[in-house]
Amino acid sequence: MSEQREQKFDLLENNANAVRAVMAAVESTIGPKGLDTMLVDQFGNVVITNDGVTILNMMEVSHPVARMLIHAINAQQEEVGDGTTTAALMAGEMVTHGLEQVNKGVPVAQVLAGLRYGVKEACRLMEQEAVLVGSMDTGQLYNVAYVAGREDEAIAQLIMEGARLIGEEKLLDTNFRFSQRVRAVEGAESEVLNGVLIGKERLSRQMPLELEGNISVMVLDDALEPEEVGNIALATESGFQQHLVMKEEFKDNIKKLVHSGVQAIFVDRGVDDLAAELLEEAGILVVARVPHRELTDLAEHCGAKLLKRTALRKPLEELQKQFGTATHIIGNEKLSQVKVLGGNGKKMATILVGATTGEVVGEKERIAKDAAASVQSALQKGLVAGGGAAELAVARQLEQNKNALSGMAVFGADCVIAALKKPFMQMIANAGFNPLEKHGDVNRAQELQQNHHLSINCDTGRVEDLYISGIVDPLYVKLHGLKTAGEVAEAILRINIIVKKKEYQPT
Repeated sequence: MSEQREQKFDLLENNANAVRAVMAAVESTIGPKGLDTMLVDQFGNVVITNDGVTILNMMEVSHPVARMLIHAINAQQEEVGDGTTTAALMAGEMVTHGLEQVNKGVPVAQVLAGLRYGVKEACRLMEQEAVLVGSMDTGQLYNVAYVAGREDEAIAQLIMEGARLIGEEKLLDTNFRFSQRVRAVEGAESEVLNGVLIGKERLSRQMPLELEGNISVMVLDDALEPEEVGNIALATESGFQQHLVMKEEFKDNIKKLVHSGVQAIFVDRGVDDLAAELLEEAGILVVARVPHRELTDLAEHCGAKLLKRTALRKPLEELQKQFGTATHIIGNEKLSQVKVLGGNGKKMATILVGATTGEVVGEKERIAKDAAASVQSALQKGLVAGGGAAELAVARQLEQNKNALSGMAVFGADCVIAALKKPFMQMIANAGFNPLEKHGDVNRAQELQQNHHLSINCDTGRVEDLYISGIVDPLYVKLHGLKTAGEVAEAILRINIIVKKKEYQPT
């Protein structure tokens, strides 16, 4: 082997080792028998999870290729909300097999050509395996939530209740993220709210804790404070006089609010002390420093307009037209939250997942978000049989179709075939069975019965129709995972040299 080729192979091997280290961190978590990972920081703080993307984001990683893989996995999470562990395992397997092919003398360019063909063909074949979801009422959507929710019945039921409340039309909107409607709160009772949950408490304990009826709501995307005069201007006589005028005008505007009939005010930033005092005396509920996304959701739900403080100058009747309404507002001092229910605007469901301790609240939220994302994805794109059944069927068909390639590119397609088998093999190993034996059992059964829904029941170790058993996965999660794995594997295998950038030198 020439010195240049040896250096190239050493770099590939080093990169593959980094990818394998990432795979090792998450491979034990996949499948119904997957185990948890404990992450500990320098202060002894502990996170226990089997969520792949959480593990990868929290683990200490220094190798640039490993970080590149984790970045790609985060893109998978951002786009589809699930399937991150599967994508990581497939990417790692493609890189590992690619390294083996290069070591045998296959040119990298040929490996990449075959890999690109394999991913494209696998996606086409996977789409043929899909079964469309008929409607929201199908039991398979609950099964999706149950599988993605790590077989937690309570979470699956909450997700489906929330989905029905939001409605099929909204869930089919690709700009809507169902997973963003999930909140986990320590000490709370699990429920689905027909409204918005604000993670703040009332500004003063003398303000009402609960309101009911036709509640007038104002949403201020600003501070409820007087407009400011610059420090330089304030030092002048005219600037100081302007400051006094602005304060007086602000006070008059607050008095206008008191007489406007508004009963609840939600503010993006701070609230002036005088304003807080006047509104408290009037029995008006004020909630300050509301996160912007919650504020936007609140405005949509109540049919209110997001206002700036300059809107307070408008005539009373015009200002009142900008308010929204709700039927019930309930504060909870213990949990530091306010529920706004029955808004007059868009339907808005909030899935509140209760957790007994702070250690599990994050994991509960991750599980519920995965379930919500999977339900929406399944409704939009359809389902395939889970448990690795679809991947094994596609791998077998790709083995036959790869003959369409010429020359050594077939070895690149082999990388994709190995990657398709990897999730099944790892799930079976995590369940305590022999992966090679069970792989042979499933392949024979699928071919003999012409049924691509067959795979292994991880409880019994026997072959069964997992689609009928309710073990199903969203098609889009599979497709995006395949594409993500292929793109990151190709990027890693293309790296010829790693050069450290010079440090930034300010001019």
